[in-house]
Amino acid sequence: MSFALLRTILFTDPLIVVATVVMGIISYCLIPFDKDGTKQIACAKLWGWMLTKIMGMDMVVEGLENLDPKAHYIFAGNHRSYSDTPALLYALPYNFRFMAKSELFSIPFMGTHLRTAGHISVSLDNPREAVRSLTRAGTTIREKRLSILIFPEGGRTEGELEPFKEGAAILGIKSGTPIVPFGLIGTRDVMPMHGVAIRGGTVVVRIGKPIPTEGLGNRDKGPLTEQLRNEVAALLGVAP
Repeated sequence: MSFALLRTILFTDPLIVVATVVMGIISYCLIPFDKDGTKQIACAKLWGWMLTKIMGMDMVVEGLENLDPKAHYIFAGNHRSYSDTPALLYALPYNFRFMAKSELFSIPFMGTHLRTAGHISVSLDNPREAVRSLTRAGTTIREKRLSILIFPEGGRTEGELEPFKEGAAILGIKSGTPIVPFGLIGTRDVMPMHGVAIRGGTVVVRIGKPIPTEGLGNRDKGPLTEQLRNEVAALLGVAP
């Protein structure tokens, strides 16, 4: 048994469980006092910060100067590890919601938090229902001026960068909200996709310049998706 695995079993995993249970209870208790999910998102961001420390992530955030603190955005980028979620909660100083697969909303306690905090469900198995969900989400983003985070690859991947689905482009077009590409580097080393040991290390979150979507139509979703993927690839330093 490696030292990293032993440390994970005896130290890291128990602390992650404790942090998750404690912050989950606090978040659940906030529900009656949190009409728009803001307090629960703040709780989630604190949980993310805690996990970056527990998992030994040395966080480096680049490109925040590209963003307007008063604006709202659709954040879209690569997904390599379960450690991506705490890293992004730490790195992005926005009150954003996740676009998450619908199956997560049926998990006890987690599903309650996702719904009451305002995260958005999307079906990965039913394309027609997925489009309806994205259309509703676009309206919500526009009316409430929310920021949303989406993984256009559709889930965690083992390669450098998989083809992007059109969800981020549809959200941007429906809401007129700029799409901000981001690149996550190092999270797979912290927590491999099929691994158990958590090793820590440097995690870089690179934030690109917002891509305007105002005035675009349905015919533009393909080119917009390609542009987004190319910009994420550039942030990662990999071939498009």
